[in-house]
Amino acid sequence: MTRGIIFDYGGTLDSRGVHWSEVIWAAYQRVGVKVDKERFREAYVYAERELARVRHILPNDDFLSLLQKKMRIELGWLATQGLVAAASVEDAAMAVATDCDAQARECIDEARPVLESLSGRYPLMLVSNFYGNVDAVLRGYDIRHFFKGIIESAVVGVRKPNPTLFKLGVDALELPAASVLVVGDSLKKDILPAESLGCQVLWLKGKGWTAEEDSQSHPHTITCIGQVLEYV
Repeated sequence: MTRGIIFDYGGTLDSRGVHWSEVIWAAYQRVGVKVDKERFREAYVYAERELARVRHILPNDDFLSLLQKKMRIELGWLATQGLVAAASVEDAAMAVATDCDAQARECIDEARPVLESLSGRYPLMLVSNFYGNVDAVLRGYDIRHFFKGIIESAVVGVRKPNPTLFKLGVDALELPAASVLVVGDSLKKDILPAESLGCQVLWLKGKGWTAEEDSQSHPHTITCIGQVLEYV
């Protein structure tokens, strides 16, 4: 019996289970940033490592601000490789960030009634690998009030797939792990660590980072966030 629910954030609530590299790649196509996908993926990895290395993202940054900073890093790296014009970086970064923010907002709007329904019946926690500003992101999208609390990797100093992050979420709910449902978009980073603690799980499966991920399966898989309501 489910008595509490833990949600992942990025990829789960804001992109329908689709890896964020794919969301950004689609935005590149829509706004006309002309690079091949292999080099884009290199830029994506470079930006993620830079954001982990240096504190570019501040606690009060909303998602659009985060995206603008991330896109400047990605496109700036592509410019150093001679793949985009340096003079175009700022305008392209703003265009891609604005497009991605609109996509995320659409997904959040789909998730909002689900969160509203569930929060009236269960305590909800958010457990996320994020940059230290997920509270501001949730407030910017007006969904922070649905969650009892947040366990964020940049704040607690532990990252998924370490199950400690989920253990902190379970402890915050003050419930046995077996009565906690974990909903996430990553089999490796969400579902398997949560299962190792004895939690119930639902894998929101969309397009992943690798073909190997896309080929994997799990008996508790959903394809849209609304299906959580059918499980509990």
